[in-house]
Amino acid sequence: MSQRNVVLGVTGSIAAYKAADLASRLTQAGVSVHTVMTESASKLVTPATFRALTGQPVAIEMFDLSSPFSIEHVSLAEIADTLVIAPATANVIAKLAHGIADDLLTCTALATRAPILIAPAMHTAMWENPATLANVETLRERGVAFAGPAVGRLASGGHGAGRMAPVDDILDEIGALLGRHGSLAGRRVVVTAGGTREAIDPVRFLGNRSSGKMGYAVAAAARDRGACVTLISAPATIHRPAGVHVVDVTTADEMLAAVEQALPGSDVLIMAAAVADFAPAEALSTKAKKGNAPLRIDLRRTPDILQAVRDVPVKVKVGFAAETENLIANARDKLARKNLDLVVANDVGARNSPFGSDMNEAVLVSRTDTTPTPRMPKRALADLILDRVVALLENA
Repeated sequence: MSQRNVVLGVTGSIAAYKAADLASRLTQAGVSVHTVMTESASKLVTPATFRALTGQPVAIEMFDLSSPFSIEHVSLAEIADTLVIAPATANVIAKLAHGIADDLLTCTALATRAPILIAPAMHTAMWENPATLANVETLRERGVAFAGPAVGRLASGGHGAGRMAPVDDILDEIGALLGRHGSLAGRRVVVTAGGTREAIDPVRFLGNRSSGKMGYAVAAAARDRGACVTLISAPATIHRPAGVHVVDVTTADEMLAAVEQALPGSDVLIMAAAVADFAPAEALSTKAKKGNAPLRIDLRRTPDILQAVRDVPVKVKVGFAAETENLIANARDKLARKNLDLVVANDVGARNSPFGSDMNEAVLVSRTDTTPTPRMPKRALADLILDRVVALLENA
């Protein structure tokens, strides 16, 4: 998102305070945020808040001569890489659907050629009103994207649809809009993530320490480069990236079946999941009590997913190698045996193990070179991996 311009429209919903968090998060990501507030929004959250968070002037009045946008109100529309209206009231949605431009925000929306993202926030009855639903459908048909609304407790004390979508989801949608013409536009990418679980009984399982963070970061980064992403996820409790197709699995057998189903027509497979190598030969149908639980469990090998799809025609295949010794040698062996184009090798025995962390340090091993990376956020590493994927696709 860095070095991009987002025009943030804030309307008179009680959820306007959440837009301050959105503005802050975008600014931290390197985005230049230009806030446009309706007059009613300024009664709920002061313009000074957004000025302090973004470092940019806040525009409200159409004819405010002190505003840099007062002479040519379409200038905001022209600088926008995307226009985000969060929160968006039923009133503003109706205006946009019918082409009404009676304030600075609606003029900007009518004038811009940038993609528009709307995050509705209103009472459930207003959201479910046929007029609002028709207006939303009209805007969708014109290519306007929507995030939410979410279901939950409302300002009125009621419960239902109408809450502004979580800021993380809105950020995901913004990333997808900004990256829709990116380096992976038109590509189909399959990513696996998380640690598979093999049942011992209905309560216990064999598994591993994987959190899924690395695979989720790769999926989000691929989405933000314009890819159509299928994320095949073993159990994980982290934020799901919006704008990707998620397939939930639990076991290695289920993950293999999902990968085999997703691969036809795909360009890239990135196998970031930590697949359990063994499973109980037979799972118990009832919980084993401590007094009579078996002291020995017979194991069977789980399927080797990368080996199983070794010869499936995919342009680029990336594997991950979690090792405690002989990191480079084991990664090179995996690269050759499984016909991979790139292996991301992690030393999981080190003091700074990547399991559960937001940081990672890896060695990228290809058929031609070995490149160590410094310790960095997993999202940054995901971008380095995808830089290599893009280069491999160009030479495929």
